[in-house]
Amino acid sequence: MRTLLICHDGYPLDQEAMARWLASFSHLVGLIVLREKKQQTWRRIRRELNRSGPLSFCDVLAFRLYYSAFLSGTDRKWEARELEKLCRVYPPVPPEIPVLYTHSPNTPEAKQFIENLQPDILIARCKTLLKENVFSIPLKGTLVMHPGVCPEYRNAHGCFWALANGDLEQVGMTLLRIDRGVDTGPVYGYFTSDFDEVEESHIVIQNRVVFDNLDRIQSKIGEIFRGEARQLDTSGRPSATWGQPRFTSYLKWKHRAKKRHAGS
Repeated sequence: MRTLLICHDGYPLDQEAMARWLASFSHLVGLIVLREKKQQTWRRIRRELNRSGPLSFCDVLAFRLYYSAFLSGTDRKWEARELEKLCRVYPPVPPEIPVLYTHSPNTPEAKQFIENLQPDILIARCKTLLKENVFSIPLKGTLVMHPGVCPEYRNAHGCFWALANGDLEQVGMTLLRIDRGVDTGPVYGYFTSDFDEVEESHIVIQNRVVFDNLDRIQSKIGEIFRGEARQLDTSGRPSATWGQPRFTSYLKWKHRAKKRHAGS
């Protein structure tokens, strides 16, 4: 099974640990590491402003500032411990594996890189939506580990919004194959984990539901490669996309989480 990983530069759990994990059970043929340009960040900001409106956008910005000031340091320490643990389990990626650094997975260089390496399965751990002429290249498809249970919690912050809504049964990761929609492709599995909603941030929790399940995800990817995986029926279930985390929603979540914890 030939695999290829797309991830962001500066995210060692993906760039280092997930690459090691893939190389441990498959022929990892290459990595595409994304170094985004400032224009891409500004485009995301404009999209969120247009979607949310000025008042809600201020709520989004307030959470970003709060996270940077009070949560990010603790999360980085957790990620460092997790990375150290995973690096003890999975050996280093062979140095000869080619790496392409680019600003987008949709560049002509990225497309040519994937075509040249001919992966059976591509794992997309990135924020950017892949174009069809890219995600359709791998013979067995392009898979995404979506941080949320689909179709109820589509878009990039599904775990946060399930937590904010008190929908704890829907806090998890969805393994799905990319199609033309936004997190609407065939679903092959749901994965969750034990977490502490009082003490842990949504970032730690959405990492847990992936990295606590690597053995099970590996087994499912093998089934997909062999054509044995069963697509889960999601018809008739509510479907929604969710925007960026908001400070007021975060405060309500943590307040309710402490009440739930005290009550238990």
